[in-house]
Amino acid sequence: MDPKHQHMALNDGHFIPVLGFGTYAAEEVPKSEAGVATKIAIDAGFRHIDAAYAYQNEEEVGQAIRSKIADGTVKREDIFLTSKLWCTFHRPELVQSGLEWSLKKLQMDYVDLYIIHFPLSLKVGPNEFPCNENGKVIYDTVDLCAIWEAMEKCKDAGLAKSIGVSNFNRRQVEMILNKPGLKYKPVCNQVECHPYLNQRKLLDFCKSKEIVLVAYGALGSNRNPKWVDQNSPILLNDPMICSMAKKYQRTPAQIVLCYQLQRGVVVLAKSFSEKRIKQNAQVFDFQLSSDDMNVLEGLNRNLRYFSAEFLLEHPNYPFADEY
Repeated sequence: MDPKHQHMALNDGHFIPVLGFGTYAAEEVPKSEAGVATKIAIDAGFRHIDAAYAYQNEEEVGQAIRSKIADGTVKREDIFLTSKLWCTFHRPELVQSGLEWSLKKLQMDYVDLYIIHFPLSLKVGPNEFPCNENGKVIYDTVDLCAIWEAMEKCKDAGLAKSIGVSNFNRRQVEMILNKPGLKYKPVCNQVECHPYLNQRKLLDFCKSKEIVLVAYGALGSNRNPKWVDQNSPILLNDPMICSMAKKYQRTPAQIVLCYQLQRGVVVLAKSFSEKRIKQNAQVFDFQLSSDDMNVLEGLNRNLRYFSAEFLLEHPNYPFADEY
């Protein structure tokens, strides 16, 4: 960790800012809001922007970044931009075109990090979630190692500086690491991670392999009824977290972001509210005591907000394993 610049080293020699801005929004949110929020985030000090083909707002996010470059706020090299390979582009011959599609939308020459969004392959085609006449998602079967080889070619082509994975369990990460002729290790595994799902075992495993754990859903969840059980508890209302927020004179969100940073996790903060974006950027000027870190660690209840249960029957469904 480089505290002066708040970056962490990746296993390929590049550096990732430890605090990132998430750009996912529910379908009903106007796409333009992602652009507005991205500009606010850059002005607030965020330099790590997490985008994805599946969010369908890369055009707006790219435009926001370019406008902040144009007005002199940042240079392109100041921004660490992530995008993700969607499940309908898993066939090796389609992987690069998936990245090129995102680059075209972003109007960028390269991304700093390109990751496999899910280990689950879906039927090739224009639909993000291709379904049959009964509304069942149509799967595809693609070898994860073959996808990874195509990802390596994207790095060699200079289209992505670093490559990684997302939503992979330990076994799936090991499949890549044990692949004969492996050229590049994944630099990261981006997974849901927060005090109710602290991913301790997966974090320890990733650290042992020099793979950075990147936390999404770190503030709980956007509670989109399409994905999340509406009866699940609201993380930021947790009494322990709220009393800690009072003690440190911080917001509950700042407490849980600081918790992740102190345990060596790169953390994404997602909010489209100007006030909260600015607050979420202010997490480097305080530290939680080791006692309070232990209290937060003890809140774990293996609660997954985003379980993607409609993909449960997929042979590569990642969340059935312990970690």
